[in-house]
Amino acid sequence: MARELTRREEIERSIIKKYRKELWNPFTYAVNHYELLKPGDRVAACISGGKDSMLLAKLLQELCRHSEYPFEVTYLVMDPGYNAENRRRIEENLALLGLPAVIFESDIFEAADSTEKNPCYLCARMRRGALYAKARELGCNKIALGHHFNDVIETTLMALLFGAQLQGMMPKLHSTNFPGMELIRPLYCVHEEDIVAWARYNDLTFIRCACRLTAGIESGELTGKRRETKELIAQLKKTSPNVEKSIFNAIHELSLDTFPAYKTGGVEHSFLERYDDFENIDKE
Repeated sequence: MARELTRREEIERSIIKKYRKELWNPFTYAVNHYELLKPGDRVAACISGGKDSMLLAKLLQELCRHSEYPFEVTYLVMDPGYNAENRRRIEENLALLGLPAVIFESDIFEAADSTEKNPCYLCARMRRGALYAKARELGCNKIALGHHFNDVIETTLMALLFGAQLQGMMPKLHSTNFPGMELIRPLYCVHEEDIVAWARYNDLTFIRCACRLTAGIESGELTGKRRETKELIAQLKKTSPNVEKSIFNAIHELSLDTFPAYKTGGVEHSFLERYDDFENIDKE
């Protein structure tokens, strides 16, 4: 007679079996396609307490168990000033999911809350710096964040519409302030709706944005330009179902020959530099 699975085992099984196509396959594709992991890596899976980072930690845990090449995962939680309820929820989910996390505290929420100029940007920068520092202290050479496919699309569109920039979100980056360390995004090809479906299927409840600036907003509803962008994409999908895929593909197939100016390595370039080196033909 087969042994009855524990709830943790059922959750793990759902990642590999029921949601293999939606979660496991795009996760492993991103890891391999963008060369996010190498033998001997020590990765800090950064857990904020939300659905994305918790799933990221479980995916890395499963990959570490079954990978053909050796690498290590450290589960890292920074408490930037969570209230008691959110801290408790995070600890309960860590125990349920079998994630032996290192938890450390900071006063980042308080510091970000004390400034009136772009507190969200300051908070994000400070949190990333603190995670890099702790990860390096623990002997890690990479930090893994839970940004997913929809984050890539929304960030690209926000930069274009509101920041006057045509730029994407990279699947991995070298750290400028912590030499030798990298940031990787293994959920790069995983869709948010599939993460939500997985969490609901397993009756999992995670914290939403726990920032004091959004603490009064019910259900963690997004505000500002991020919300506007999500709504815009949802509206476009009604008549163009593949619009997200089109944006994603566009940042992977950028043709510099069609841009009057571009920047690489922090240096600005004009099409005039190469204008006479190849044929520019008006095909109209």
